Amino acid sequence: GVVYEVVQSFPGAEEDVGVYSGVSSQRWRRHLEALKSVDTNRASMGQDSSEPGGFTDMLIEEGHDNTTQIEEDTDHNYYTSRTYGPYDSTSRDLWVNIDQMEKDKVKIHGILSNTHRQAARVNLSFDFPFYGHFLREITVATGGFIYTGEVVHRMLTATQYIAPLMANFDPSVSRNSTVRYFDNGTALVVQWDHVHLQDNYNLGSFTFQATLLNDGRIIFGYKEIPVAVTQISSTNHPVKVGLSDAFVVVHRIQQIPNVRRRTIYEYHRVELQMSKITNLSAVEMIPLPTCLQFTSCAPCVTAQIGFNCSWCSKLQRCSSGFDRHRQDWVDSGCPEESKDKICENMDTTETPPHSSTTLLPATTVGRVLTTTRASTTSHLPTSLPTEDDTKIALHLKDNGASTDDSAAEKKSGTLHAGLIVGILVLVLIVAAAILVTIYMYHHPTSAASLFFIERRPSRWPAMKFRRGSGHPAYAEVEPVGEKEGFIVSEQC
Repeated sequence: GVVYEVVQSFPGAEEDVGVYSGVSSQRWRRHLEALKSVDTNRASMGQDSSEPGGFTDMLIEEGHDNTTQIEEDTDHNYYTSRTYGPYDSTSRDLWVNIDQMEKDKVKIHGILSNTHRQAARVNLSFDFPFYGHFLREITVATGGFIYTGEVVHRMLTATQYIAPLMANFDPSVSRNSTVRYFDNGTALVVQWDHVHLQDNYNLGSFTFQATLLNDGRIIFGYKEIPVAVTQISSTNHPVKVGLSDAFVVVHRIQQIPNVRRRTIYEYHRVELQMSKITNLSAVEMIPLPTCLQFTSCAPCVTAQIGFNCSWCSKLQRCSSGFDRHRQDWVDSGCPEESKDKICENMDTTETPPHSSTTLLPATTVGRVLTTTRASTTSHLPTSLPTEDDTKIALHLKDNGASTDDSAAEKKSGTLHAGLIVGILVLVLIVAAAILVTIYMYHHPTSAASLFFIERRPSRWPAMKFRRGSGHPAYAEVEPVGEKEGFIVSEQC
């Protein structure tokens, strides 16, 4: 990176900051001892955990050259990029004509429009999602990029940027060069207007812009690109087109008490093909789901979004381990806790924000500035019904949208009612039989008992009592024919 000066109105830049960024086909290591025992989750392309104690490769796959006007790259993990050529009408629609916007909302930054390698802070009127993090402040630089980091340092070109065309631009060399921005509450447009390269003025002026929408989309628009971007020299300034994000690690310096050093580690980068950047071209980047969007354990650990999401109960946060909150994640012992992937109360009813809404591609200037998210789709649920789905179904029935399924439900309800009544009757009969049996056991001389005794089949030959047995309490008996009844003596 190169050194940038920060506008004086902004708090002083951090001097003791180290920046470690990933470069294509180059291995880079982390230097914080506390992070060596942390397992590496998939946060960027081509990560390989074969080297213990060090960060892994950051391999950026070069896109294939073809002649189509629209290219889509879904291998950015965090974003899907769509490139529109100069002959595609969408590229013109994505360009925001600031001159036609409200004059009081379009601001020309006086310092940036008259200096070289300067940066100034701009406040947003909305929350802008960037890599899953919500930003309210950005730093606009004269070099054709936006710095998104919270820690201000002088090596702004290294990482944490939104770069429609990062190069050695110097707005001070021309009276026509300006840096303008426009915020209407749903989108921020930053435009580098008629800027020249400081080390090659004769190449001509460049006009391009970056639009940040509150739904997370990022649009790069190019109106005037006099030469191929691949021909711009990177000797005195990096030349980049794409996105980058990093996390900050704070560690103490043992030799100097009460002094801490900040180190910035880039964990992901999106590199767009510079050969596709021409006059009237455009690039639209649509954010993909991240672990940070989940607010409870079960949806976090069961998410299928291309990341190894883990839940940390101490922080009440879902993360892949690679985002801007990494130091809190490590200091709180979340990597060890996340190995279990067990939730105390499994509740998978939470619906991630990205599943209920759909991002709409911008097709006109008005849509770019006002469209955020499409309304919830009205398709019938295709999965197990949640509480909301049930309410939708009830709403459809109230509107008279009943089908054969409702008739089947009524018939099924009738059958269930009949079955329940039958079971109750059977239970009552069994209970009555038990009560009668108990009564007959304790009252053997009752009419019911005698009724069943008379009709019980005898297993022994019939007996009759003989009179005059000589004992009042006993009687002699003798067998008689089986077909005869019992003859009970008067003494008994």
